[in-house]
Amino acid sequence: MPRYRFTVEYDGSAYNGFQAQAGQPTVQGAIEAAITAFCGQTVRIAAAGRTDTGVHATGQTCHVDLDKAWPTSTVMNALNAHLMKEAVAVLDCAAVSDDWHARFTANGRKYLYRILNRPGRPALDRGRVWHVRKPLDAEAMHAAAQALIGLHDFTTFRDAACQSASPLKTLDVARVARVGEEVHLVFEARSFLHRQVRSMAGSLVEVGLGKWTPADLVAALAAADRARCGPVAPSDGLYLTGVTYEAEA
Repeated sequence: MPRYRFTVEYDGSAYNGFQAQAGQPTVQGAIEAAITAFCGQTVRIAAAGRTDTGVHATGQTCHVDLDKAWPTSTVMNALNAHLMKEAVAVLDCAAVSDDWHARFTANGRKYLYRILNRPGRPALDRGRVWHVRKPLDAEAMHAAAQALIGLHDFTTFRDAACQSASPLKTLDVARVARVGEEVHLVFEARSFLHRQVRSMAGSLVEVGLGKWTPADLVAALAAADRARCGPVAPSDGLYLTGVTYEAEA
């Protein structure tokens, strides 16, 4: 049974997250419906990560097993044709071995968090950025973020409903920079806890607003206590931008 890997981008605003749910619009549901419309198969796709309601992606990776060996261009074009009314697009497609897995073969995930930092609210990017009106000190945020890099108990930045077996994670990259009117936060790790990125982003904004010092962030991390987390950033500004695999590392 041929296995196909494909990269997907989507605007998560209209979806109740990635994972399929009965009676709810989801990204997975939209893609699986497109596959059925294309080849008649009812399938369950696998993805590198299950993004929450309202979270976007420019580089989500998925795979699917099909009964027939189609040209990869046919699979990509057919899925996009059946996704025309959805805020989902397939960017590429490749045939992979049957032991390759979108989630379990992945060795890295990259997230971008976008903050629009100006007095005026967004119009064109409504639902795609977190609007913070007061000025943010991006340099202070970046300096504070470096304390998050490495292996830590991230309980403070872990959602109460997280199903991960352990709060221990290794954060490889934590970068904050001002890009025009926006402040961009970039995080990279092998894997993340549920809402870890949004929790870290919200706490770093407290630093950027001058409400927290870098030492406050360090203390919050060391406390391993969810109650010490700052306000959790909204889903609007979060993007899964890429997934890496062993052969590509």
